[in-house]
Amino acid sequence: MTYALAVALGLVAGVLAGMFGVGGGILFVPTLIALGLSQHEAIGTSLLAIVPTVLVGTWQQSRYGNVRWRAAAILGVAAAASAQGGVVLAESLPASTLRRLFAGLLVLVAVQIAFRARK
Repeated sequence: MTYALAVALGLVAGVLAGMFGVGGGILFVPTLIALGLSQHEAIGTSLLAIVPTVLVGTWQQSRYGNVRWRAAAILGVAAAASAQGGVVLAESLPASTLRRLFAGLLVLVAVQIAFRARK
């Protein structure tokens, strides 16, 4: 049953990422925790699982002319460099603190989406 849930999660996250550009981590991390992974394991696993989604989504959006390659390269290099600091910080925090911070992020994303939907 765990594999079936993981496949279903991957399919849903892929469709949502392709349609809305949302990060799969918003879906992956809570589900992976529900499947029994620790907060740290769920985050690491989510980051790796997003790679195929990013590649396929970028390829498809590129075909439509929707990718700004220079901006993507700048953002990608900056994000990759700063991710190292994020990993060090995440590893230094207890799982409970990391879980609370992630929950806060989800609330902020939900508020932002709700605010933009009203406009």
